[in-house]
Amino acid sequence: MAGIRDYGYVVGTLPTGPRNLISDVAGVRVGHATVDEGRSHTGVTVILPTEGNVMRKRPVAASYVLNGFGKTIGTVQLDELGCLETPIALTNTLCASRVADALITRALAENLTAMSVNPLVGETNDYRINDIRTRVITERHVEEAFANACEDFAQGAVGAGRATVCFGLKGGIGSASRVVHACGQTYTLGVLVQSNFGVMEQLRVCGQPVGQRISKELHDVACAHQAEQGSVMVVVATDAPLTSRQVRRVIKRAGAGLARTGSCLGNGSGDVFLGFSTGNLIPARSRKPIMLTCLPDDTLDQLFVACIEATEEAVLSSLVNAEPDVGLDGTIYHSLSEFL
Repeated sequence: MAGIRDYGYVVGTLPTGPRNLISDVAGVRVGHATVDEGRSHTGVTVILPTEGNVMRKRPVAASYVLNGFGKTIGTVQLDELGCLETPIALTNTLCASRVADALITRALAENLTAMSVNPLVGETNDYRINDIRTRVITERHVEEAFANACEDFAQGAVGAGRATVCFGLKGGIGSASRVVHACGQTYTLGVLVQSNFGVMEQLRVCGQPVGQRISKELHDVACAHQAEQGSVMVVVATDAPLTSRQVRRVIKRAGAGLARTGSCLGNGSGDVFLGFSTGNLIPARSRKPIMLTCLPDDTLDQLFVACIEATEEAVLSSLVNAEPDVGLDGTIYHSLSEFL
C-alpha cells in the first residue's frame, strides 16, 4: 500500500502512528466490501470504534456539517446525546438507508432488549463510475465488511470508495494518523476519508499546484471535471479523553485539511465530519453518576493540528492508492500516482 510519502511529499510536521492509519488508535478497525457487477461498482466501508459491543460501550462522539449537501443518517441523535450506538458505515448515496437497516439488524441481534438503535451512516454519490440507481448494496455486503474488519486495511478504490472521483481523478478511501502530547500523556488521532470532491485545477499537494500541471498535461480532457459535484466524508478517531463538545471542536478542523488540498467546498459538495473518542465511554445503563475525564481546552491545539494534517494526508493517500478507472460515459479518471 503506497502513500504520498512514497513520492517524496511529507504532510505537516507531527509524527505519524506506526501504520499512518486511523487504526493506530487502539481498538479501531476498518472493513470493506466491494461490488463489481456489470455496471455496478460501489461498496461499503465500516469503521469499528472499539472492540466488543458498541451499543453498550458508547464512545463519546459528535458530528459537524461544513456543507450540508449530503444524506447522512443518525447525526441528529448523535449530537443530542453525544455518543455512538453503532459502528460507522460509509456507502453510496442511494444505499445509505439499506446500510442503516443492516446496522440496526446487527445491533438488535447483539442487544436483545434494545427498543431503539441509532445507526450512523455517511455517503457520497458515486454515479460517475457506478450505476447508482441499481442500489445493489444489501445486508450481505455490510456483514462482509464487518467480517473483513482489520487494522491493516486497504486504501484507494475499495469499499465505499470504489467509484468515487476526487479532483477529477480517481478518488477512494484514504487514511492517516498523528501522535500528539497533552498533559504529560501521548495520544493518537486518526482520520479516514471517503474522497469524492474537488476540481482538478485546484488540487494542491503540500502547497504545490499539482492540479494545474495535470490539467495542462491532459489538455481539454480536464474540462469534463470542472463542476464540483461530489462530497467528502471525514471520520476522525482519537484515544484522547474528550467531551462531545471537544470532539466537535477537533473535527471542525478537518475543513482546514480539505482546504490545504485545494477544496473550495463547492455548492454540490456535501462535506460532513464524524468523530469519536475512545478515551471516554458512556455506558448505556448506569444507576450511578458517570464520570468522564477530558483534556483542558487550552491543550487541544496539537489535536487541532493533528486533525488538519491527517485529513490532508488521508485525501492524498486516497488519490495515490486509487487505480485509474473509466466512467460509465467513457471518461477516464486517472490516478494521482501517474503524475507524481
